[in-house]
Amino acid sequence: MPIITQIYRYPFKGMSPEALRRVSLEVGQPIHLDRNFALAHGTTQFNPEAPQHLPKTEFLMLLKNEKLAALTTVYDDSTGIFHIYQQGQAVAQGDLQEVAGQQAIELFFLNYLGSEIRGQPKIVQAPEFMFSDVKEKVLSCINLASIRELEQVLGVAVDPLRFRANVYFDGLPAWQELDWVSREFRLGTANMRVLKCIERCAATNVNPQTAIRDLSIPSTLMNTYGHRQLGIYAQVIGAGEMAVGDHLNLNYTS
Repeated sequence: MPIITQIYRYPFKGMSPEALRRVSLEVGQPIHLDRNFALAHGTTQFNPEAPQHLPKTEFLMLLKNEKLAALTTVYDDSTGIFHIYQQGQAVAQGDLQEVAGQQAIELFFLNYLGSEIRGQPKIVQAPEFMFSDVKEKVLSCINLASIRELEQVLGVAVDPLRFRANVYFDGLPAWQELDWVSREFRLGTANMRVLKCIERCAATNVNPQTAIRDLSIPSTLMNTYGHRQLGIYAQVIGAGEMAVGDHLNLNYTS
């Protein structure tokens, strides 16, 4: 039976993952704090009082801003402090619960990315809102066997973190997950339903270790398989817990 090998959340859209061992999942919700913050362009119109899903191009993200991958970011949800490191050295920090702390982070990115940002960048957040690439609150899940087959096609190792998934699992044939749309399955004790397959963009070309665009993953997928899909989006339909080492069960009875 397939097992969960890694769990991640990304407190700040487009920035570093946070590895988790165990999480609780609620119906219709993502992993707690996943994509909870985003850094918007100055031209982006986002109303935290009435938040609406916007295209990812309205925010800083790896598709356009590969230099983000050269940073290591850490969000301490017990204090609200966001830390930024570059080559192991602390370069900025700020309390995201305070205006001054937000301004310190915004100024860092303005100086770091310069003309890549449209106007003055601004940190955005809204209660119970997720800055996902899709409108729904989802978990992104990756079959490691599919990555291994892609590695054979490319002829090089592919870091799974290029795909910025929440859940990585192993123990199933490559690409089987692409047939699960609308199917239910279980992660640990949480019940899930597959919403859609994930269409891959050029953000996956960015090496998460070097911040260099060194692969052509979407075009390779298209040229080899006739699609750009790798991974699935799933929604929580039954509350529960999942942990590294738990099973992914495709044959449970709801």
